[in-house]
Amino acid sequence: MSDLNKRYDGMVIGAGIAGMQAALDLAEQGFQVLLVEKDPSIGGVMVGLNKVFPTLDCSSCICTPRMAEAAHHPNITIQTYTEVLNVDRNGPGFNVKLLKKPRYVDEDTCIGCSKCELECPVLVPHEFDYGLGSRRAVYIPHSNAIPQVATLDVEHCTFCGKCAKVCPADCFIYDQQPEEIEIEVGAVIVASGLQITPMGAKAEYNGDKLPNVVNPLGMERIQSSNGPYGTVLRPSDGKIPKKIAYVQCAGSRDKTIGVSYCSRVCCMYALKQALLTTHYIHGVEITIYHMDIRAFGKGYEQFYRRAMDEGIKIVKGKVAKIDETDNQDLIIRVEHLDEGGRVEEARYDMVVLSQGLMPAWKPGSALGIDVGEDGFFESVNPKIKPTLSTMEGVFLAGVSAGPKDIPDSIVEAGAAAMEAANYLQRTTKPKVTA
Repeated sequence: MSDLNKRYDGMVIGAGIAGMQAALDLAEQGFQVLLVEKDPSIGGVMVGLNKVFPTLDCSSCICTPRMAEAAHHPNITIQTYTEVLNVDRNGPGFNVKLLKKPRYVDEDTCIGCSKCELECPVLVPHEFDYGLGSRRAVYIPHSNAIPQVATLDVEHCTFCGKCAKVCPADCFIYDQQPEEIEIEVGAVIVASGLQITPMGAKAEYNGDKLPNVVNPLGMERIQSSNGPYGTVLRPSDGKIPKKIAYVQCAGSRDKTIGVSYCSRVCCMYALKQALLTTHYIHGVEITIYHMDIRAFGKGYEQFYRRAMDEGIKIVKGKVAKIDETDNQDLIIRVEHLDEGGRVEEARYDMVVLSQGLMPAWKPGSALGIDVGEDGFFESVNPKIKPTLSTMEGVFLAGVSAGPKDIPDSIVEAGAAAMEAANYLQRTTKPKVTA
């Protein structure tokens, strides 16, 4: 059973970089905060990235200290592997119903030793590596996971019992059930994060069929030293790629797939990955096909120029189709927009589709706040106070309100925490009478 309190000053939905920052900023002001995450570990997308643009700093080196700080803050309670079912207004505050999903282990007694993981005979594609690596049917999400607690995947488990036999803490509970939890909170911050557009959204790119057509988050893991391969290799055969293409706007600015907006980060993460790959593989040729490059942030234009200076080919062209050869190389058919529409075919070892950003959580009526035509939560004053949702007491941070990069997400998280603190001061502070 859960040992959560029945009342918190604030609840933050989503424990990615924006959610953690919002929780920390609110907790630092003395408020009791519940940080809810649907996955087995906090950290969100950022903890799986290789490096950040434009500084090329280590992503984990930025994210994991915040993870540890949130986990050890006396005013923050972390509830992982938990979904928000409903948020109902109750006066100035809210009644919240949560669903804690079963891990099939006792979180309080699991010591994170990974003996169960090493003993498990079942291999499953790993979500953290976007299917490029594998995990066991019982697993700890990754080496930096918080909490370091095992989760049993019952969909793939054969119930051979080997994990329980080697567990030194005797923490397995094979009949553990989901648990509904009801709490009260004074304010809510929504930092529900992102997902990328589906690889099969554009059928002509065959992103869901060809193994060497990869998504950008998968490429982040390929480039990471703790990734599935430990170095940059193409997925189909472990070959070191010598020619790589990036296809921009493969999941954004396209009404045919229902994503008409610009996702803002795609140009920069493609430039970052391309530049890093030239550092990892001597003599690699990388071409970025684009409609236009959008480098809008501080230092972004300089980073764009640096990538070109270091040999990245930037081609204004529209990719029409991607096919595979007998040896799993890829043929791109592209229209060169700067050359009068000249069409050519080019051969590559790998292709990265620059997928767009979509909201990770579509709660329907769970929150009762408005959602825009693009699927993101709607702000009532996006230019002046972008963190204000259409319901008083519910605030927005990070990609929940629209595509944005990491610095903007962090800044917005701080703004959401301040708005939440002001709201709590107004609604919970005793009124002074004359």
